[in-house]
Amino acid sequence: MTGLDRTLIAGLETFRGLSDQALDRVLAYARSARHAKGSEIFSQGAEAENFYLLLSGHIRVVRTSPEGHQVIARYINEGELFGIAVAMGRTTFPASAVAAVDCVALAWPNREWAELQTLFPAFGASAYQTIGARLQETQAQVMEMSTEQVEQRIAHALLRLVKQAGRKAADGIEIDFPITRQDIAEMTGTTLHTVSRLLSAWEQRGLVRSGRQKVVVTDAHGLMLVAEHRRRD
Repeated sequence: MTGLDRTLIAGLETFRGLSDQALDRVLAYARSARHAKGSEIFSQGAEAENFYLLLSGHIRVVRTSPEGHQVIARYINEGELFGIAVAMGRTTFPASAVAAVDCVALAWPNREWAELQTLFPAFGASAYQTIGARLQETQAQVMEMSTEQVEQRIAHALLRLVKQAGRKAADGIEIDFPITRQDIAEMTGTTLHTVSRLLSAWEQRGLVRSGRQKVVVTDAHGLMLVAEHRRRD
C-alpha cells in the first residue's frame, strides 16, 4: 500500500460512487509526485509505462511535428486522467505533458489499467468518456484549422479555455493559469504577431483584457459572435 489518503480522489468524477474499500484498492499501486512549472511529466515518443491523474495544477499537452513545430493540443485540468496511451493501445506517448504551473499528479503502472477497469467498471467508463471527448475536441480543432479564419480560431480557443478553466474575475472570466500569447499561437496554428494584433484589437472593443501570461474574457457573448463570424444584433 502507498499510504495515500482516499480523500485525494473520493470527490472526483472518475471515482464517483466507489466505496472506501474500492478507493483504497485504486490507490494501492499509485504514487504521488510534484512537478515544477515548466517541467515535463513525460515526453512525446517516450515509452508509456504509466497513466496519470492530475490532482492540482494545469498541464499543457504539446505535440511536436517532424519539422520541429510545436502545437499545444489541449490543457489538462484538475481531476482529469491524462497520459492514458494504454487505453488507446499505444506503447508510446503521442505528445508531451508539461506542467503549466506547479502540479501534483498521481501515476499508476500500466499493468493496473486492465484490472482497475475489470474491478471498477465505472472507472473504465469514465476513462473512455474522457478519450471520446478529447477525440471530439481534436476533430473540432482540425475543422477549425481547415475551414475558419484565424480570428475565429483564436476566439474559439479562448472560449474553450474559459469553459475548461475559467474563474470569475471582477471584470469577466479569467483563464485560471498562466498563458502567453505564444501559447495561444501554438494552439491555433498562427503567429505571435497575429495573436498580439487581434488581442489588442479585441481589448479596444472590450472583448478581452490581457496582460503578462494572463487573459480575461470581458465579453463572452461578443467573443462568441466573433467565433461564429456573426455581427451583434
